[in-house]
Amino acid sequence: MYPLRIVLASTSPYRRALLERLRLPFEVQAPDTDETAQPGETARDTALRLAQVKARAVASFFPEALIIGSDQVAELDGKRLGKPGNHGNAVAQLLAMRGKSVRFHTALALLNTASGALQTAEVPTTVHFRHYTEREIERYLELEQPYDCTGSAKIEGLGIVLVERVTGDDPSALIGLPLVQLAAMLRKEGVAIV
Repeated sequence: MYPLRIVLASTSPYRRALLERLRLPFEVQAPDTDETAQPGETARDTALRLAQVKARAVASFFPEALIIGSDQVAELDGKRLGKPGNHGNAVAQLLAMRGKSVRFHTALALLNTASGALQTAEVPTTVHFRHYTEREIERYLELEQPYDCTGSAKIEGLGIVLVERVTGDDPSALIGLPLVQLAAMLRKEGVAIV
């Protein structure tokens, strides 16, 4: 067994469920971070910065641990899409995305607090949305209520019916934690997953 604890710096139930797939023991610690984008920062850079900020935010609680930070920023026509938070915002996002492609920038940071080593990566995914109707939007929102999902698109749930196709290297990245990349990072730290 690897001597360092594994800590997920996140309150996301989606990231927690994804990390459980690796069948490694881990702890969860909520990071207290400001997720506001900085002026002039690209969506990709915001995601990368926030993944690192989240990992570092909990580092003082775990002096000998591997801390996982992750963040996702969606981009449509050069504009960021955040979590809608309510029905009206979700309708507006889904109308804007209809028939278009949205780029999801999912960033990952793995911080070894014992050595100070930091690994980072950004795993992009492009989602091509179909031309769905306003009735379909309302029905989807009624059934799924994805108000805590970036871009209102809960792809791991009913949101998949709004999609025409997905382009990317890691399907778990779209849900919020790129497991292919994380597994590679953990192996670099000596963690045997299987």
